Amino acid sequence: VVPLVSVNQILLLLLVLTVCAILYNKVHQVPLALRNETVDLENPEEMEEEIPVVICAAAGRMGAAVAAISSIYSNTEANVLFYIVGLKTTIPHIRKWIENSKLKEIKFKVVEFNPVLLKGKIRQDASRPELLQPLNFVRFYLPLLIQKHEKVIYLDDDVIVQGDIQELYDTKLAPGHAAAFSDDCDLPSTHEIVRSVGMQNTYMGFLDYRKQAIRDLGISPSTCSFNPGVIVANMTEWKHQRITKQLEKWMQRNVEENLYSSTLGGGVATSPMLIVFHGKYSSINPMWHIRHLGWSPDTRYSEQFLQEAKLLHWNGRYKPWDYPSVHTDLWENWFIPDPSGKFKLTRPDS
Repeated sequence: VVPLVSVNQILLLLLVLTVCAILYNKVHQVPLALRNETVDLENPEEMEEEIPVVICAAAGRMGAAVAAISSIYSNTEANVLFYIVGLKTTIPHIRKWIENSKLKEIKFKVVEFNPVLLKGKIRQDASRPELLQPLNFVRFYLPLLIQKHEKVIYLDDDVIVQGDIQELYDTKLAPGHAAAFSDDCDLPSTHEIVRSVGMQNTYMGFLDYRKQAIRDLGISPSTCSFNPGVIVANMTEWKHQRITKQLEKWMQRNVEENLYSSTLGGGVATSPMLIVFHGKYSSINPMWHIRHLGWSPDTRYSEQFLQEAKLLHWNGRYKPWDYPSVHTDLWENWFIPDPSGKFKLTRPDS
């Protein structure tokens, strides 16, 4: 009898040990799974560096902002945060447009721009009144709109982005430079268009060299200008150099002395930047700002060249949502119709 009891006890002991071993393995597999999840969670999307992109949504051209945002969002995996700047009267419209379209997935903040900031600083220009719209000057006030970012991208609304916005964001700014722009002489492929439409790409086209204040700057009138429709800005340097105050100073001087040339439309917002940033800016890769698409309703780039471009800019009078204009098919690829029906494209058959 005793041997039988001993065998049963042994079997029972083995059974208990087996159960314990199974439980032990199960218990000790949990921390392993948790450790794996922890590794995965060390770099969640929320922890990726945000790329802040500032775009204005002006009345009458909100479709432009929507197309620009759509093109950026569709061509990158980066963690983009859109700052959409509007006036009090236009903000509800752009917000509804985004929230009721496929753009509802984007990360965005709507920021109201107060035109009071510009009081007494803009000289009226009857030749291009649209250039005096308050949102044209948002780029002067980036630090007031963007509080927590060191580096910011500003884009005009009449652009589409065909490359990965991360590349533009990675533009290197030299020490002491508050911004990077595209030189108007930087790309030989654009020179033919510049000549064909009689466009100027030097300081002479923006500043009135008959005025003593302009001559006193010591800037040669043949100096190549730059285009501030695409900006990569360093907010620390911008604030340190008091760039906004400098720009406001030249705006006020223009009101008093009429310092800007009316030869080239766009001088009202561009001219003070040309003065303040002269010799103190870095360069953007030329393919990240192919411009002048809006300067003529007839002059076109080659399709191959435009396919290689990273960013297209319809600066000029002939916008791709209006008629006539060129290369509208490239722009319409990214346009999202207005759910409210207020914004409509102007086309030959419309």
